[in-house]
Amino acid sequence: MLTTKLSLADFLSQEAGPEGRCEFVDGEIIEMPPESPQNNLVSLFLLSQLLSCVPLRWLRRMDTELVVAGRVRIPDLMVLGDELANALEAKGRSTITEEMPAPLLVVEVVSPGKVNEDRDYRYKRSEYAARGIGEYWIIDPSRAQVTVLTLVDGLYEAQELTGNDTLKSPQFPDLSLAVFQLLNPREHG
Repeated sequence: MLTTKLSLADFLSQEAGPEGRCEFVDGEIIEMPPESPQNNLVSLFLLSQLLSCVPLRWLRRMDTELVVAGRVRIPDLMVLGDELANALEAKGRSTITEEMPAPLLVVEVVSPGKVNEDRDYRYKRSEYAARGIGEYWIIDPSRAQVTVLTLVDGLYEAQELTGNDTLKSPQFPDLSLAVFQLLNPREHG
């Protein structure tokens, strides 16, 4: 049985999309499973730390679509910047389209499983670089590491951090966290 694939325009024109969080990849709507309690705490803890560095209206957590390379992703956390926050607030749908500025920072918290690792480490890495996103962080609780990717000449340069290493953002110098704090929010939040 053949199934008809949607175009990006068809997906974005839907007024009532599927229930729950879904991404749009290669013409198909992909339902995202619920996050683990640990991943939720990690992203909430980071959100609370970012609130001391950036205005609330710049922050989005698992609620805003991001169009990249003809796909629609829903990052775990984004820092928009003023220009993008203004552009997004003027729209009726919480979708960052390709003609809008890129977010300043995108964060993904890796869920267990090979599919999730491939998506966050490989596919999203190239998609976010092509979109011109200056910083991309991959927080991986199962590996106990944070990978900070900084866009340089269209490609990401990676820095892997673990344990007592300090996470410092090139764009947000007031943010300083030990990796173990971020990965263990119950103990440090």
